[in-house]
Amino acid sequence: MTHSLPLSLLAATLALGLVSAAQAPQTPPTQPSDVTFSISGDSGAAPKFALPAFVPLSNDADTVAAARLVTSVLWDDLNFEREFSFIPRDVYATIPAAKSLDDVPLDRWHELNADGVIAGTVQKSGTGFLIRVRLFDVKSRRAAFGSEYTGSSNARVYAHAISDEIFLKQRGFRGVARTKLTFQSDRDGERLAGTVENRNVREIYFSDYDGESQRRVTATRTLNGFPAWSPDARSIAYTSWRRGQPQIFVSHIYEGTLDELTKAPGENWLPAWSPDGTRFAFASTRDGNSEIYVASRDGSNVRRITNNPAIDISPTWSPNGTEIAFTSDRSGSPQIYTVSADGLGSVQRLTSESYCDRPTWSPPPFNEIAFASRNGPGFDIKVIDVSTRQVKQLTFGEATNESPSFAPNGRHLAFTSTRSGKSQIFVMARDGKDLKQLTRAGNNTQPSWSN
Repeated sequence: MTHSLPLSLLAATLALGLVSAAQAPQTPPTQPSDVTFSISGDSGAAPKFALPAFVPLSNDADTVAAARLVTSVLWDDLNFEREFSFIPRDVYATIPAAKSLDDVPLDRWHELNADGVIAGTVQKSGTGFLIRVRLFDVKSRRAAFGSEYTGSSNARVYAHAISDEIFLKQRGFRGVARTKLTFQSDRDGERLAGTVENRNVREIYFSDYDGESQRRVTATRTLNGFPAWSPDARSIAYTSWRRGQPQIFVSHIYEGTLDELTKAPGENWLPAWSPDGTRFAFASTRDGNSEIYVASRDGSNVRRITNNPAIDISPTWSPNGTEIAFTSDRSGSPQIYTVSADGLGSVQRLTSESYCDRPTWSPPPFNEIAFASRNGPGFDIKVIDVSTRQVKQLTFGEATNESPSFAPNGRHLAFTSTRSGKSQIFVMARDGKDLKQLTRAGNNTQPSWSN
């Protein structure tokens, strides 16, 4: 099947502090691929795949570079989920290179104990490329997966689409290669004007899931933070101090528009979208001390959810949208609690740590809440199973680690860490392994992972 990837670049200049509109997100393929079966490894082991270089069908520099980049990015995307093992790259030179999808040397790959071979070709097509890819079962010599992609000049887009489709068809779950991260950054070195303190400006950025293609969203020369992706991955809600006291704004990054959702006196911050995108929860001091509120997507129909003399902040929604977890110091120290999203019923305490903050509820099929827990001078990332109350620790005192955010498939976490010196965004698997640093310029904090 051929999948067309949109190319439109919205070039409008945005008002009220936004930079230019970004390229529209690449939508998942809508037509089914030619898939007949899944490839398995021996004795239940993960299948072992080979990924030789995609073949450029012409010798022009653009096509050769695109073939090289698709191969490299696809290798990283497929390895990210740890579902397959791969033939080491240092042996690929011993295998004859294919010239097309019809002469892949499956016998030679069989000699290296490969269960499958991912082969692809790249050729020019209009202003972009046509990518053809096949996943061959080495033993049966049949294609277990086959697809074609066209419509973009961005080689990374093709790799991400291929990776996600292979995971869906071969392993039955959604990959994250086409998802995005948003975060706060002071990398531009700008300073706040008109203040006594010499503080850095902080703006909102977003990037691909692997930290590539980092782009600036706001340009307000003020403090902006606590970004949160909308469920449709087209808008980012965040807190901004551009009016003085913090208020909640939404940047619709592909439409090039901006909404101001809160205007009430006091501090309004820490937005969290409901799973269906129709509401958002947030913390506000509009009635005195900080409480949790819920409003409609446009900022109307505000309803107070908590009512306690303590400080209640950092809301996060359960996957089914019926509960909200939040941080409160009502027991004397900050802990994680849950409450019904309509504010009815009793508040339930989840944690018994010395100090907890920034809970984030995992998506299905898991039912866990990740949070930052203070251990000694710094914080570490922990995860609590909501049903059993069992807690597992994922980081262990490597500087301070906080602000976790689950990947949309629940298999990874993004978080902020100072382990490299400055505050940077890292990702790790949900078991704490496979740590990777994504940002390096300036200080980067408070990640949120898109759907």
